[in-house]
Amino acid sequence: MRRWVSWRRLGVAVAVVVVLMSAPWLWTTLAAQGHLYDEADAPAADVVIVLGTQVATDRRTPEARLAGRLQTAAALVKAGKARVILVSGDGGGDSGDEPAAMTSYLTDQLGIDKQRVVADPSGLDTYDSCARAKDVYGLSKALIVTQSYHLSRAVTLCRQIGLDIDGVKARCDGCGKALLAEKSVRDYFASGKAAWDVVRGRHPAVSSPPTSAVRDALS
Repeated sequence: MRRWVSWRRLGVAVAVVVVLMSAPWLWTTLAAQGHLYDEADAPAADVVIVLGTQVATDRRTPEARLAGRLQTAAALVKAGKARVILVSGDGGGDSGDEPAAMTSYLTDQLGIDKQRVVADPSGLDTYDSCARAKDVYGLSKALIVTQSYHLSRAVTLCRQIGLDIDGVKARCDGCGKALLAEKSVRDYFASGKAAWDVVRGRHPAVSSPPTSAVRDALS
């Protein structure tokens, strides 16, 4: 009997830990509801933000996930659902200069006018990209493009920071099931950091003065 009680208590304790660990993920998932769209159903906004991620081994070409995000953003511009693309990523990333590779791919491979692309090389993570889009680039409303496993967290962070954001699911040609599963698990745990960043009102890692770059690109 005592052993059964001990196992029951252990089970309750494990359940409590799981619930507490899942709370940030549930928050990002539920808070984003009503603001997630497929590419074909995306609403219109002047600017679409593309979040950076890994560059291919040549340090110049976007790998599959990043290429999919850029392809989706370019399609939104060509469909008249956005006018300017803000590419936000790590300009000194381990795999290469993300915004430079993103800009080159958009203009050279996808036919986007160079004047319609603005690069933020200090979007070191999702939170920083959202905060800098608002405080440095002066955005109040935008679309944001990333893969589905990341989209709820990105939308929730941007909206918590004060941006009127709708998320658009990015293409991911060449992304295998194992990769997507791995990234989904990673994003589950990253939700805890997202919640903590919002609670403490963290400032971006890189501070920059406001710029009119997006406004100029729209004019």
